[in-house]
Amino acid sequence: MVTELGDGVWQIPCGLNRPRLLGVNAYLADDDGTLTLVDTGWPRDEGRIRAAITGAGFDLSDLERILVTHYDLDHVGTLASLLERTGATCYVGAGDAGFVMGREKPPAFHHKGLLQRALGPFAGRPDTDPELVADGAEVGSFTAYHTPGHTPGHTAYVSEALNVTFVGDLVVEEDGELAPSPWLISYDTESVAESIHELADREPAVEILAMGHGTPFVRAGAVRLAELGERIEA
Repeated sequence: MVTELGDGVWQIPCGLNRPRLLGVNAYLADDDGTLTLVDTGWPRDEGRIRAAITGAGFDLSDLERILVTHYDLDHVGTLASLLERTGATCYVGAGDAGFVMGREKPPAFHHKGLLQRALGPFAGRPDTDPELVADGAEVGSFTAYHTPGHTPGHTAYVSEALNVTFVGDLVVEEDGELAPSPWLISYDTESVAESIHELADREPAVEILAMGHGTPFVRAGAVRLAELGERIEA
């Protein structure tokens, strides 16, 4: 199933509906003719992603770019396979690139790092190095924003042309409300809060706010993120 959120932007529900955090979103974007996938779901989600690409009116061979918001199994689960099948170019924040490529291991003496280590063997390793994206880097119509806290290299991607911000797991949505990435699945919740404030201050006023977990907002997304920043300011 694929849901159109706006012109050239689609949501791809992956994983499971329950429990909540096992459901995750990938996204598809037509960036001025460059078909772009944002995150890749769990390892068994390739069929869903391929069906969604077809449902949006494209072929798998049209996929040219994959933007990775961060390294977690539910966001890179089909990355290696899709890269092998399509030859697409992968982009990832430098702080997570070593994890994605299997050249570095997450810290064993940290609750989040330990979880990543436990799930790491289920993630395939890409054969080609990704393009590293720094804060402020431009990839097509997207601007990359370094938003650490959930993971060291967590990156949000904003396209004013497509009217969307892909925020990965910087925030979660439940029952129409936004919340910061919780302690259980984050490296540093203080950095999460700082990243929310900085992204809300810097991003353009786009309408669509597309997160990894929860229902994306298709109206006033930048406003909703700013409101969350105000609530967690203290």
